[in-house]
Amino acid sequence: MFDSIIVGLSGLSLGVKFMFTQGGPNLVMLAVSAVLLYLAIKKGVEPLLLLPIGFGCLLVNLPLSDLMEQGGLLKFFYDIGIITEVFPLLIFIGIGAMTDFTPLLENPKILLFGAAGQFGIFLTLLLALALGFTQLEAVCIGIIGACDGPTAIYVTSQYAPHLLGAVSVAAYSYMALVPIIQPPIMSLLVSKKERVVKMGVSKSSVSVQTRLLFPIVVTVVTGLIAPKGLPLMGTIMLGNLMKESGVVQRLTGASENEIANIVTLFLGLAIGGTMEGHAFLKPATIAIFGLGFLAICLDTVAGLLFGKLMCFLSGGKINPLIGAAGISAYPMAARVAQTVGQKYDRGNYLLMHAMGANTGGQIGSVMAAAVMLSVLKGLGMI
Repeated sequence: MFDSIIVGLSGLSLGVKFMFTQGGPNLVMLAVSAVLLYLAIKKGVEPLLLLPIGFGCLLVNLPLSDLMEQGGLLKFFYDIGIITEVFPLLIFIGIGAMTDFTPLLENPKILLFGAAGQFGIFLTLLLALALGFTQLEAVCIGIIGACDGPTAIYVTSQYAPHLLGAVSVAAYSYMALVPIIQPPIMSLLVSKKERVVKMGVSKSSVSVQTRLLFPIVVTVVTGLIAPKGLPLMGTIMLGNLMKESGVVQRLTGASENEIANIVTLFLGLAIGGTMEGHAFLKPATIAIFGLGFLAICLDTVAGLLFGKLMCFLSGGKINPLIGAAGISAYPMAARVAQTVGQKYDRGNYLLMHAMGANTGGQIGSVMAAAVMLSVLKGLGMI
């Protein structure tokens, strides 16, 4: 018993000595872990992912931790789910099963808002290249602008795994901050007259056949245009087809709940495991967070400017605020458009129109990633 106590105290002494001599970066990351856990638990900021990420960050930065070494628990999750790309793709099936494309199908032209909302991705990619990042790193940083965590994780885990922690935390943090980031930009770009435009309720109905054909057609078109992105689009459309078919309720329910929840837990721990202090605390990390913020701001600006153009071309029948929902922060961005619209007119209901733009952004972000990956493949870079 006494020998065990001596061994334990000796190990504790070594751990403390290591932390204060070589573990400065680890101390910083332990503080980061505390912030992530605080945001998740006290503030409710993306808790399903930030809590396991924060705890994984805690585990990997403790003195003499070997959880990300070969045979370690976090390394096991990383190898089976991140390296193989399985985790983000399984989450995409759940996202597809939870997504209702009916508002988009009722007014297909709103899909254009989803395209406009990806503008920031490509401009940020160019800025990342100008700052000295490699082509593959720049693609992974630019995709933060999609405001779509699973897409960012999928692309980064494939082509710049050393940036996975920074890109993932940036993507999910900015997704959670959409209600804070977007309203000031809306107020700056959209006039008071435009903010109170009422769009009315769509009276068209979408047939069952259309809802069933939509995921199949989108998958085929993606496969023909950007085959490298087929895993992303294919999984989200599989989930949606299961939902719309109504014949596999058990699979749909499992994809939405049990599978998505389990995968999210393991994914968060694996991402947290990549946030070891010496590997994470680099100038590149600060640049990634800055570029990610810029990407989402530019996406919002592009969506609103396109909304203003559509408002003009439609003779004042389209409220530009729904353009901000063209990013892929589903359904958060749509709720922001509704909230800001009702701030100026309590009787203005933009939610369903914004949901159409938001689901268009969901497709647009995946398609943007697919196109970039296919271009890189065509250039022989991947």
